[in-house]
Amino acid sequence: MPLIPWGDYRPDVSDYQGRHTRAVQNVLPQGDGYGPIKGLVDFTDVLPAVCRGAFVALKSDGTVEIFAGTRTKLYRLDKTDLSWDNVSKGAGVTDYAVPTDDQWGFSQFGNLVVAVNVNTVPQVFDLTSSNFFADLGGSPPQARYVTVVGPHMVLSGLSGEPDRVQWSAENDITGWTATVSRSGQQDFGDGGVVRGVAGGEFSGIVFQDSAIRRMLFQPGSPLIFSFDRISSNRGLIAPYALASDDARVFFLSDQGFEMLTAGASIPTPIGKERVNRTFFGDWDNAEPRMTNAVIDPASSRVLWFYKSNSGATGLFDKAFVYDWDLDRWGRVTGITGEYVTALAQPGTSLEGLDPQFPSLDDMPLSLDDIPLAFASELAIASSASKIGFLRGDTLEATLETPEASGAFRRKFIRGVRPISDAATVFGQASFRQKISDAIAFTEEVPMNGFGLIPFRRETRMCRFRNRIPAGTSWTFSMGLEPDVTAAGGR
Repeated sequence: MPLIPWGDYRPDVSDYQGRHTRAVQNVLPQGDGYGPIKGLVDFTDVLPAVCRGAFVALKSDGTVEIFAGTRTKLYRLDKTDLSWDNVSKGAGVTDYAVPTDDQWGFSQFGNLVVAVNVNTVPQVFDLTSSNFFADLGGSPPQARYVTVVGPHMVLSGLSGEPDRVQWSAENDITGWTATVSRSGQQDFGDGGVVRGVAGGEFSGIVFQDSAIRRMLFQPGSPLIFSFDRISSNRGLIAPYALASDDARVFFLSDQGFEMLTAGASIPTPIGKERVNRTFFGDWDNAEPRMTNAVIDPASSRVLWFYKSNSGATGLFDKAFVYDWDLDRWGRVTGITGEYVTALAQPGTSLEGLDPQFPSLDDMPLSLDDIPLAFASELAIASSASKIGFLRGDTLEATLETPEASGAFRRKFIRGVRPISDAATVFGQASFRQKISDAIAFTEEVPMNGFGLIPFRRETRMCRFRNRIPAGTSWTFSMGLEPDVTAAGGR
């Protein structure tokens, strides 16, 4: 029989006689079906407390510095032994007080790294000279979120003024007096609290509870920024469920997952009748801080990690993955963590690694993978408060075909041939007689030496499931070829 592809992942709708699947796990969408996702491997030493934010800063010499924050401290990664140096204000003495439901926000402006939380004056670290963070000059407001739009630093989620955005002087982030050197502010009379701003070279996108506005830089104009409403019936439902690159902004609204492309007048719903209902049914909205969106810098994918209803407090445990080039979704259930972002590995020497990794086999980065040290990749603070990369063994993957029916004829299933380069695959077949029946599966059977998974089952409706064990080396799974014949009709 011809190939049955796994199909697009659309768990919100029935897959009966469809071309999509309701069940995939720990796989990424790709052009030849789905591919594996690797497990988390710790890279840094443990942070002294739960990670509440991390950031990579690029120095003018091309090297990077990695910063991380806890509720009370700010740290910089020691590139020699991968431990964390306390770089909090006042030579490390100061204790900050990040609110329980918040994270640190970070941004870079030239050689200056700025870290914000609503209970603290914005903190600044000069990459060329600082040993510790210090208060940012110019009396900036305390803020939850920070980004850069054009030549201005923009603060939002302001203490005492939650419906306002405020921007610095042009090319001077220590200038915060309104109207001086083109600094300024904008209050919004409707739309609710500002939940964040997605920055850009010439424009930003302001997200409120129930409104979205474009913030357009006006060089040479007394306006400085103009604000145009994009949407008045949707906003950002979780403050960290927002990620952007140069051309796209991805966010989670109360209507589901959405994408806003450069120049678009309205957002595009990308999760409707695909994954939205499944997500909202599983999402623990009591911990919105744990819903983190991140763009994979090595692909055309955005991931939303979140805490499910069955997850542990203070940890995300699942993720939905969207590939915007393929317009397809995937699912991750095998990674748990405190925070996710994109980081570049700082340069290290073999001598510097030696105290922590006495054997080359113990290094978190293979010498064969040295190019990875110069590019950003997904980084996750694990449940042990160590930041690592997805460089481990492949996670256990499961995939299912849509459900097929013999209409008025029963069929006899003799087996299937997985179309994958995985050497080890296990399979099951479902069976039921009518749609109202519960779905049952055969016992799991391994693929044999001929590349077949044998079954002996008569049914009217069936779907096929493949499981690729954790640690299996594979690059794609396209679907399967079934060996099915007609059975006697009754």
